[in-house]
Amino acid sequence: MSEGRELLIRAIKNGIVIDHIPSEKVFAIVEILKLKEYSERITVATNMPSSSLGRKGIIKIEEKILEEKELNNISLLAPNVTINIIDNYEVVEKSKLDKLDKVIGLMKCDNPKCISNHENIETKFIRVEEDLNENNLEEKTKYKCFYCEKIILEDEIQIQ
Repeated sequence: MSEGRELLIRAIKNGIVIDHIPSEKVFAIVEILKLKEYSERITVATNMPSSSLGRKGIIKIEEKILEEKELNNISLLAPNVTINIIDNYEVVEKSKLDKLDKVIGLMKCDNPKCISNHENIETKFIRVEEDLNENNLEEKTKYKCFYCEKIILEDEIQIQ
């Protein structure tokens, strides 16, 4: 280790590391993964220094394998995070989550008149073209409800 650097978060032997999380999304991911109920060691850090994000969050979960639905929920809330699978203190697999093109059964439509809020049917959304925000620096993802065509912005997503 180079001088002046120190390990800020302890390594895990086996499990998952979710890295490069926007700091404001860390606790939402803790919530959707139901980590309050998890019995193994969990490390949650936010506002860590990051050269690409400025500030980032990281979640380390010992003895955990993420299911597809959990990965999709994370991708919906915080696309572009990195998932590291750890085995015997080594990263054995590393992948970056992408934005979902189709979202089925994961998010709620916030239109109170939408049929998905009144009938026993799975919600469906399609990602639509992204716009640049007011500072023209960052893309904003939008999803359109398959049933009522209501547009849901990335920041307005409610996980089911």
